[in-house]
Amino acid sequence: MPELPDVTLYVAHLARRLVGQTLESSRVISPNLLRTAEPSLETAHGRCVVRVRRLGKRIVIELEGPLFLVFHLMIAGRFHWQDAGDPGRGRKGLATFQFTSGTLSITEVSRKQRASLHVLEDEESLGFLDRGGLEPLTATLDEFRSALLSENHTLKRALTDPRLLSGIGNSYSDEILQCARQSPLQLTRSRENESIARLYAATREVLFEWIERLEHEYGDTFPEGVTAFRPGMAVHGKFRQPCPVCGTPVQRIVYSENETNYCPHCQTGGRLLADRALSRLLRDDWPRTLEQMES
Repeated sequence: MPELPDVTLYVAHLARRLVGQTLESSRVISPNLLRTAEPSLETAHGRCVVRVRRLGKRIVIELEGPLFLVFHLMIAGRFHWQDAGDPGRGRKGLATFQFTSGTLSITEVSRKQRASLHVLEDEESLGFLDRGGLEPLTATLDEFRSALLSENHTLKRALTDPRLLSGIGNSYSDEILQCARQSPLQLTRSRENESIARLYAATREVLFEWIERLEHEYGDTFPEGVTAFRPGMAVHGKFRQPCPVCGTPVQRIVYSENETNYCPHCQTGGRLLADRALSRLLRDDWPRTLEQMES
């Protein structure tokens, strides 16, 4: 799922191509994409784009009026761009939007079509989609601490809870926790001030670093290869590969459609965290440390 750095990248590229341009027409191919009936999408035709912004993991294209096109790409949704006059073939997907400057299309490589589009006509309606989490790049340490301690969750869940922090998901939470050298299963209210300060600093460091890296990687080219698994990541998607800090094989906990990746040496003092399915199956045979697993 595109998270804060990825969505920030999309916003920058879309703003560069769309602000000041007019939406001439649109075509929704998937009936599952459009989640609102009033106002209709057709009312956006002929309007000029005045702003593009991020709302959590959502991308908001604001047109004059005002009128808001609010996109959530979910796990497998992606944007694609084709300049006006480009003879290249357009992409078939969930929907296409023809602007005076080119064509924006949305695809989703998944059987479960979860990506969504809301057409809204005022800021109040837009506010209903805001989960209320703090913006991690502008929040102060005190604000971050208050949000983290407002409920007693694991650090992994707290970082990815949109009611607490905005825009962080599965992949960057793994990177943040590895950078902070903290276990994903530690509880928030067990953390002392020094530990919270390290997590706050790691959150900012990781997010700012990846925004900069993605901007450098794509330059002026529209980001077609947005993914949750990047070669430069320390632990996310790196199961059994060496941690870049200590060389210990990265481990993971798999649950539902997600997984948590971590370094046992850097984050858990050498202890393996229990995978729910396997630990229930193996019971006492479940290895507690890397040494036990290797033996």
